[in-house]
Amino acid sequence: MKKLLTILLILILASAACAEGVPDNWYEVFVRSYQDSDGDGLGDLNGLRSRLDYIEDMGWRGLWLMPIMPSPSYHKYDVTDYRAVDGQYGTLEDLRALLDDAHARGISVILDMPVNHTSTLHPWFVEAAEALANGDGDGPYIDYYNFYQSGGSGFAPLGDTGWFYEEAFDGGGMPDLNLDNPAVREELRGIFDFWLNDVGCDGFRLDAVTSYYTGEADRNIEFLAWVKATCEALKPGCYLVGECWANLNTIADYYQSGVDSFFLFPAAQAEGFIAASLRGRSKRAEKFAGKYVQALDAIPEGRLAPFLCNHDTGRTVGLVQGRSNPAVAKFAEGVLGMLGGSVFTYYGEEIGMVGSGDDPNKRLAMYWSEDDMTDQPPGTTAIEYAYPSVEDQLSDPDSLLHYVRAVNHARLDHPEIASGKNTFEYVEGDLCLMRRETADAACLIAMNFSPTEAGEIPLDGDWTIAADLETGEEAARLDGGALTVPPYGIVVLKIRS
Repeated sequence: MKKLLTILLILILASAACAEGVPDNWYEVFVRSYQDSDGDGLGDLNGLRSRLDYIEDMGWRGLWLMPIMPSPSYHKYDVTDYRAVDGQYGTLEDLRALLDDAHARGISVILDMPVNHTSTLHPWFVEAAEALANGDGDGPYIDYYNFYQSGGSGFAPLGDTGWFYEEAFDGGGMPDLNLDNPAVREELRGIFDFWLNDVGCDGFRLDAVTSYYTGEADRNIEFLAWVKATCEALKPGCYLVGECWANLNTIADYYQSGVDSFFLFPAAQAEGFIAASLRGRSKRAEKFAGKYVQALDAIPEGRLAPFLCNHDTGRTVGLVQGRSNPAVAKFAEGVLGMLGGSVFTYYGEEIGMVGSGDDPNKRLAMYWSEDDMTDQPPGTTAIEYAYPSVEDQLSDPDSLLHYVRAVNHARLDHPEIASGKNTFEYVEGDLCLMRRETADAACLIAMNFSPTEAGEIPLDGDWTIAADLETGEEAARLDGGALTVPPYGIVVLKIRS
């Protein structure tokens, strides 16, 4: 860990500077399922580029693209070439054009970077496998992977050669890279440089960071510190966010790496503190506040990356039992938006898309309209759209889409929501009041977790309503020293100038 601590000292100032320019509102896109531009039924980069006006208008200022590199799978987490774009999605020039247009709109773009493993079809692995099959133990790429002459759990046979390779994701044809090999790290440094500087991306989402060295958190953290130091040296201010699918204390430990953010899994999914609080029967705000304070206390300096769902989890409408209850679907998105840090929204969440079970079910075609959708991913076993299309919701001012847009723009209009220090000024039953403050600005955020009853929160000071995020017909009321918040209501207040 001495090496890690040395790297961390180097990173302190650089990481602090980086966080200042990171977008607050992020949008995760599975390119294959988003927008087709050439009529082949598959989403592509030019299709995504054609939707940048929509993305900008919705208030997202960051794009996370699931893997776009060549791969034999539909999901593309098993890469065969780390310096190219999969032909199904387009070309490098298509990506550069997308980046130019996104940057012109003030939208940052990060790429999914799966470096725990490659595909078995990657040339490095193919050459290594051929060398071992031919009895050449000195093949140049053998040490790029972890080969052994005995198997067991976490290993896969290399044909009938008598050799086995390490594979954290069993049965996926994704052999683990030997990340201790200096030659592999030099390859990765060149890959990072290619995407950050030659192509112009703004950072990476780091896949499966707990699997680099399975069960060895210290070695994972040290490798992540190397990744952060390397990327920061290549492109100062680039943004890295890691997938540390673990409990709060483990996620907090991983922030020691200097990586800018790790996804806040304790807030997400069915048992995350947002959905669990909404499903409670009493004292919902108290439960939410307690869990949120725990997260803030565990990660006092790191930039949080809250989310409700992603490509690996069931979608929010299912998590909060909101298929026929738009108010709770809206409120869940509103609560997410009122958390600090960089909030990530999965494509289709803004229209209440549904998906659970097999992974392809969670990655369905974006529902632009009845006549504008990609083909569904291979292996899809359930297709359901509980809410109307983008086209229909754009024309309905009371739609979930317009609510999500209002949440995003509240965060843009009042950046202290994302970057301010949080304190709870009032918590009782289903009601809570948070203060979010920076050196330059402050706001109050009132929330009512009750689905049926309005509630009153006492206020000190002369405040005015800056954003009223209504989920129903009732509006918030500010009367003297009290704020009445409607059921599933969220209100942002600013001091009267």
